[in-house]
Amino acid sequence: MRKTSLTLLLALGLSCGALAQDGRVYKWVDKHGVTHYGDSIPAEYAELPKEVINEHGVAVEHLSGKKSAEELEAERVEQERLMAVELQRRADRALLATYLSVDEILMHRDRRVELFQAQARVTELYLSNLERRMAKLRTEAANFQPYSEDPEAPMIDEGLASDIRKTKEIMSRHERNLDKFRTDEQQIIARFDGDISRFKMLKGLED
Repeated sequence: MRKTSLTLLLALGLSCGALAQDGRVYKWVDKHGVTHYGDSIPAEYAELPKEVINEHGVAVEHLSGKKSAEELEAERVEQERLMAVELQRRADRALLATYLSVDEILMHRDRRVELFQAQARVTELYLSNLERRMAKLRTEAANFQPYSEDPEAPMIDEGLASDIRKTKEIMSRHERNLDKFRTDEQQIIARFDGDISRFKMLKGLED
């Protein structure tokens, strides 16, 4: 490896072109502020920032040194910010390409909401029927152990007990579905409200 300080290079009158006959020429500054040139980087300087220079001594490439944890974290945060900006730009473009007015957004929102409300009404009807069925099963089960208060009452028939368990399970499933439909409806409304606000801002419309 050939390296020398800038002062020594100037003193010897060596050109960067002569130094770089076999490859690239690197330039770096050590911790003492001394500038070095060489066709390779010594291990002790590997983590320092450096430049690749041409035959005229002009930097043609900058090579970063080892970055600190703070620098790496700052880069990560900046990358996330840039990604968020790009995603918002794409979302804005899609929003403007999809709708021509606030009324169109409201119409689309209402259609989506109606779907969830229809699903909720059907589920409520199922639950109402299941509740009536469960009431009948419990009335019948009241004559048997463990539902009867009569200690002499016989143990409940396995078929009846199975019907009660299955009806409870189906009711629980429909209750979860109903909660989900209602939650989804609120989320859809909130999402469209956000789209409306963004659309107004992009179009310069007043509330």
